[in-house]
Amino acid sequence: MQGTVDGFSYGLVTPLVAYFMACLGGALGLRCTTRAMLVSHSWRSGWLALGSAAIGSGIWTMHFIAMMGFQVRETPVHYDRAMTFASLGVAIVMVGLGIFIVGYKGAGGTALFTGGTITGLGIATMHYLGMAGMRLNGELGYNTVTVGLSVVIAVVAATAALWAAGQVRGFLWSVGASLVMGLAVTGMHYTGMAALSVHLHGTAETTAGDSAAALLAPMMIGPLAFLCLAGVVVMFDPLMVMGRPEWTPVEHKPGVPAAAVPPHTARHRPPHPSGRGVRRHGSRTPQNR
Repeated sequence: MQGTVDGFSYGLVTPLVAYFMACLGGALGLRCTTRAMLVSHSWRSGWLALGSAAIGSGIWTMHFIAMMGFQVRETPVHYDRAMTFASLGVAIVMVGLGIFIVGYKGAGGTALFTGGTITGLGIATMHYLGMAGMRLNGELGYNTVTVGLSVVIAVVAATAALWAAGQVRGFLWSVGASLVMGLAVTGMHYTGMAALSVHLHGTAETTAGDSAAALLAPMMIGPLAFLCLAGVVVMFDPLMVMGRPEWTPVEHKPGVPAAAVPPHTARHRPPHPSGRGVRRHGSRTPQNR
């Protein structure tokens, strides 16, 4: 018997809130990645780690807020707590691998492709691992083509977002990239949910685990508190708080020495004791003799 799956039991409330959380995590994470490319190596790893945790927490929170609106009408849905929080760890670790690659190798070429692929696979893995934590009186099935499409969406979105973060074009650029990333991550989630089908068991069985409402409190207290803290940190300019970049762009022009001293800063040298090379009043140089 096929179960009736409804992913919008609260209407547009859960999709909109989920999209907001995805954008918030993406904005903080991408901003940290952008700032990491402007500071010295001693601070870079810290900003990249903060960005990884922000994006991972944002997409994890987005997933389970969206799952608040998910139900199978014929059976209650519960969640395994260990599996649920394991999906958070997987999201942070895999997103972190991709961000560190781009942060240290640059947002272009092979580094961008590798980092974007790992980050996208981390987003998809988080989603389907969280789905594997569902406990209900039935079995889950997925359409392979639709699942593949959701993974492609995640990889493309992650690659585009990391490319935008690597451009270092200011705060508004990062905000625009986070809006696109939030839309793509949320779209990936609902694409993956569209691939889901539930085959109910014939007998009524009690399922172990916590309800979605029971998981909401620790989910909001933990990751949301972290996102707020990350937002406070990002509001400060790291170039002023944590030091200047380790390199300063130098403009090289043809014919101008790199270490040329400006004329107004040059000091007059004292005359040589022998008087050579100095023309005095009333004297003639050898050329005039």
